[in-house]
Amino acid sequence: MLGVKVCVSAFVLAVSICSFQLLVAAKTTNPSEVNALRAIKSSLIDPMKHLANWRKGDPCTSHWTGVLCSDTVGADGYMHVEQLQLLNMDLSGYLAPEVGHLSNITVLDFMWNNITGSIPKEIGNISTLQLLLLNGNKFFGYLPDEIGYLHQLNRLQVDQNQLSGPIPKSFSNLNELRHLDLNNNSISGRIPSELSNLTNLFHLFLDNNNLSGSLPSELSNLPSLRILQLDHNHFVGAEIPASYGNMSKLFKLSLRNCSLQGSIPDLSGMKCLHYLDLSWNLLSGSIPSHRVSNNITTIDLSNNHLNGSIPANLSDLPDLQYLSLANNLLSGSVSSTIWQNMTFSPTARLILDFRNNSLSNILGDLNPPANVSISLRDNPFCQHASQANITYFCGYEVGGRNTSGNSTNQSSGCLIQACPADFFEYVPASSKQCYCAAPLKIDYRLKSPSFSNFPPHEHQFKTYLANSLNLELYQVFVNYFIWEPGCRLRMHLKIFPTYRSNEFNRSEVLRVRHMFTTWKFPPDNFFGPYDLLNFTLLWPYSSVASEPQSSLISKGVLAGIVLGSVACVVSVSVCLVAILVTRRRATSYHHMSRERASSRSSVKIDGVKDFTFKEMALATGKFSDSAQVGQGGYGKVYKGILPDKTIVAIKRAHEGSLQGQKEFLTEIEILSRLHHRNLVSLLGYCDEEQEQMLVYEFMPNGTLRDWLSAISEDSLSFGTRLRIALGSAKGILYHHTEADPPIFHRDIKASNILLDSKLDAKVADFGLSRLAPVPNDDGAIPDHVSTVVKGTPGYLDPEYFLTCKLTAKSDVYSLGVVFLELWTGMKAIAHGKNIVREVNMAYQSGKVFSIIDNRMGSYPFECAEKFLALALRCCQDKNDARPSMSDVVKELENILSIMTSESDIILPESSTTHSESLTPPSSSASVPKHVSFDVSGGDLDSGVIPTITPC
Repeated sequence: MLGVKVCVSAFVLAVSICSFQLLVAAKTTNPSEVNALRAIKSSLIDPMKHLANWRKGDPCTSHWTGVLCSDTVGADGYMHVEQLQLLNMDLSGYLAPEVGHLSNITVLDFMWNNITGSIPKEIGNISTLQLLLLNGNKFFGYLPDEIGYLHQLNRLQVDQNQLSGPIPKSFSNLNELRHLDLNNNSISGRIPSELSNLTNLFHLFLDNNNLSGSLPSELSNLPSLRILQLDHNHFVGAEIPASYGNMSKLFKLSLRNCSLQGSIPDLSGMKCLHYLDLSWNLLSGSIPSHRVSNNITTIDLSNNHLNGSIPANLSDLPDLQYLSLANNLLSGSVSSTIWQNMTFSPTARLILDFRNNSLSNILGDLNPPANVSISLRDNPFCQHASQANITYFCGYEVGGRNTSGNSTNQSSGCLIQACPADFFEYVPASSKQCYCAAPLKIDYRLKSPSFSNFPPHEHQFKTYLANSLNLELYQVFVNYFIWEPGCRLRMHLKIFPTYRSNEFNRSEVLRVRHMFTTWKFPPDNFFGPYDLLNFTLLWPYSSVASEPQSSLISKGVLAGIVLGSVACVVSVSVCLVAILVTRRRATSYHHMSRERASSRSSVKIDGVKDFTFKEMALATGKFSDSAQVGQGGYGKVYKGILPDKTIVAIKRAHEGSLQGQKEFLTEIEILSRLHHRNLVSLLGYCDEEQEQMLVYEFMPNGTLRDWLSAISEDSLSFGTRLRIALGSAKGILYHHTEADPPIFHRDIKASNILLDSKLDAKVADFGLSRLAPVPNDDGAIPDHVSTVVKGTPGYLDPEYFLTCKLTAKSDVYSLGVVFLELWTGMKAIAHGKNIVREVNMAYQSGKVFSIIDNRMGSYPFECAEKFLALALRCCQDKNDARPSMSDVVKELENILSIMTSESDIILPESSTTHSESLTPPSSSASVPKHVSFDVSGGDLDSGVIPTITPC
């Protein structure tokens, strides 16, 4: 021991000078910032345990979620927090005022959570802040004046909250501000004329508030302004300032429903104008005859008091997509020059809405091309027009406007193949035919695009994204799009890796995500700013942290350490190496022991056994491949045998799986309280050695999806399918009515319905479940939970997708999709085809029995028809049109009571003979009319697209 001490002393003396830099460089995060982060964590409520890995130590060395630390040492010898991003994590609670102690932060991002309370005025202390992103929460109260102190602020987004009070005049001091988004709040008072001092401002969104007074003419002095959107405010009696017509760089002017009066000013000076919406006001006089911009795509002057004739300046506009003059006092004729000189691409559309005026005639060509839709309904013209003219011009639908859609650019020649895993998909535009890869999936929204019809601009948009991300064009794919209220364009993007690799590497994932989350894209005025709604890293990217943790040592200091250390190490004996190795092993062992103790103490639930990692390894033959029976986004599933010979299913999370960390405790907590013959039983869990495993009763017949798959050798009879449907419905009904408190499952699908040895159905996988709402102060129980959209595409309730309101009827919709799978054998989504749409199209064409799964043998026609009717009622777009889960159970019990053969109910069979001569159901069948849209599948938190009017 003495020799060791002497050796260590000699080493310390030899390296004392060079180690000084190391000691300085190894300083941890500034203590005040650590304390601030702890206070923020304590103020937030995290029902899904996203913040479980916020540990007690230094955030930069403990990998705190959402924290990015500097890679250099500050003058005070400490590391500093640079970014705090907690996007879309279902957080509630409030934002602690200690956030103001993060004095070196550049990005503060709490978008799309449920955080309430006021915005802390202490944010004004963060002089380095560049992005302040608080949109999509429940903040209330006034906007703090102190935000005006943030002189480096580039983007301020507090839209979609419950803020009130005036816009602080101090905001005029934000000299670097380019994006000001205050829309969708309850902000009142006047628009401060002082905002005209924001010389770098590109986008000003104040729509959907309670603003009043006049429109400041000074806004026309903003030299960089590209979009001005003030829709849905109360500028009663105000007029549009004439100076607005001089805003030569403005791309979009939207003053919809603002109670404006007076005439439309001369807009000929707006040379870059692409989009003009002055609808739903009290504007009067004639439409100005001055020439409008040749770039214009959209003109909406509907629902005003405009009179006179339609001016010639609305003709020969090459990029025009939408012109609405409906519900005015216009008279005279409509000239066909509006459309006859235009050249249309296959995806181009022109919609002309002239309804409810006093127009008497059409001059020129009366046979517009198929790309043009015109409505003159409720004009004198339609009272005297010929039958042909009525067909073309006087119908009840304007038609033609693409409110939603999905890409048709699929790998159609690859349908007979299958990608090797659920998270791999065909790369649609790859030069390598039928190539499979794992994309990044992004929920994205254009906040204010300068067009009304997206398909003609889709290639341009993908090119913009590809160039911005430094990718090839084929790597960017628009999976689907949908117009939302306020003329916002929501889309689901897939970013594929290069054809030379079927997965992105870690650095590429982080680079792409960093581009989206820090708004590093070059500005594009035509597409406007965007909202990042979701960028969840799913398997195989789920283990990638939100940002790489830095080495915490600057390059200069590191160089000094390396050179000094070389000289020092040469001067010491070999014995030190042994000591260091021994010490490192001891430290590692101590750290792992502490991790195990901390982890194992974090989960203690009565009635659920706590297994050790060793027990799980023994049960599965050290997790051998032969024991694996399944795999999903959470991880792998193994068949295990416990020492008492009990056969179990062990679901083992992927190493570092974010999804597993989020869902682990939720599933344990819920399943430990649920006991029903149609619910899978949780026997225990393992939470040690940085492993997370759930132990269930083993289901020998696998998942319902396995049985319905075309590759399955066995098949299920119609009666057995009905019994599986009833068992599933009873299990979910138990969630909704008998669990205390009730539970919404949120991820019902065929692969989450397991079958035991008797083919009885048991509902599984409660990782995304949410507790039903509790009574409010008045004792009333709300019918929904407001939460971020999560689930599986193809099964997702359209109304929940649109409103973020999760209800018991959301589970009804998902189960209805499972019923359609039982009917057809099809997947919910396959090769871009949505099962709800396919079944409805077949039904409406009288061919629904042509897509029934002929592998299920004989079936009574009446029962099959009733089952189909029930399935389609469950899959209605609107919540109120669906039956309750109790009604679903009653109807299934009624259908089963009609069945005459008990053997058909119990036993699977492969016969293809039918018990009756089948014909398509009559038009009087009680199946509701339903429309849905195709969506390509995946594991994102969104999927089915509801029908919606764009504005």
